[in-house]
Amino acid sequence: MSTDTQIEQEIQAKGLTAPRVTPADIEASIASEHYFIAADAIDDRLNATSIHHDGFDGYIHPSLEVLTFCVLVLRNGFTVTGESACASPENFDAEVGRKIARQNAVNKIWPLMGYELRSKLAATSAP
Repeated sequence: MSTDTQIEQEIQAKGLTAPRVTPADIEASIASEHYFIAADAIDDRLNATSIHHDGFDGYIHPSLEVLTFCVLVLRNGFTVTGESACASPENFDAEVGRKIARQNAVNKIWPLMGYELRSKLAATSAP
């Protein structure tokens, strides 16, 4: 069970019913999700175009083989990103990297939706 789920259960158990952002709201705000490994993105980009930046010799650092990115596209078109970098290449697991990168991206949605909710609440309580 995730921490978000545990916290949500505690909030509900305590009967805290004022308007708030929930894990379900966060998930509902996500229109699509995309994952890539940094090295693959660089390699694909170079193969798709003949554009080479000055000084780039084609060498892709091994650390980029274990750097996972998640891009979440929200329903309003805004994007948030998360990443996961593996310190020991021997521990790299693509599925684990995607999960961590996604959680890091989701963590960026909370303050955005909190701000949006607070703005709505302020507008309805303004004199």
